Amino acid sequence: MQKPLLDFIPKSASPLIENLLKYDGLILKIKKERKTRHGDYKPLSNGKHQITVNSNLNPYRFLITLIHEIAHFEAYKNYGRLIKPHGMEWKRTFQHLMLPFLNPEIFPNHLLPLLAKHFINPKASSDTDVQLALALKDYDEPNDKTFIFEVPLGQTFRLYNGKVFKMGKKRVKRFECVEVKTGRLYLFNPNAEVELINNANE
Repeated sequence: MQKPLLDFIPKSASPLIENLLKYDGLILKIKKERKTRHGDYKPLSNGKHQITVNSNLNPYRFLITLIHEIAHFEAYKNYGRLIKPHGMEWKRTFQHLMLPFLNPEIFPNHLLPLLAKHFINPKASSDTDVQLALALKDYDEPNDKTFIFEVPLGQTFRLYNGKVFKMGKKRVKRFECVEVKTGRLYLFNPNAEVELINNANE
C-alpha cells in the first residue's frame, strides 16, 4: 500500500484496506479538493482501473469514500459494465466490503449506529444521509461555513461557486432557497454548507 494513504485513514483500518487494494491494475490517486465529489472510479482505456479520493476529507469520510469507490470496481469486475452505477449490485458489494470496518476499533462508537442504519440501503452519496453527514462533519477541520438548517429565514448566503441565495421556508426534508440573481427556486439538503453574507453590506 502506498505510504501516503496511511495518513488519510484510521490506522486500524490499514490492513483491511491493503487487502482490498492488492489487485493488479487498480490505481489509487489522492486528489485536491473537488467541490462536486468526494471521489470517483473509472475503468481506463488501457485495461486498468482508477480510483480517486479527495485529500481534504477527514479519516472516517475518506475511508467510507474509498470503500465506496472500491465497491464500484468490484461490482464492475463481478457484474460487468452494463450495471447501474449505484444499483443493487453496487449496493450489495458496498455492504459486503464495509461490514468488516464497522467496529469500534475503526470508527467511534457514536458513529456505528448511524453507519449501520445507512448501510441497510446505502445511497450514491453519504451526504444525502443527513444524520450521518452531520456526525461525520464533527471530525472535519474547523471552517467558516454554516449548515443550511442553521440559516435564518430571509438571510442571504453564498455557495462555493459564488452564487448568492436567499433562505426560504422548510419543506418536509429540504429547504427552499431563491437565487438572488435569477429568482429561480432551488431545494437544499439541510447539511449543505454555505457562507453567510452580511445583509447590511449587500
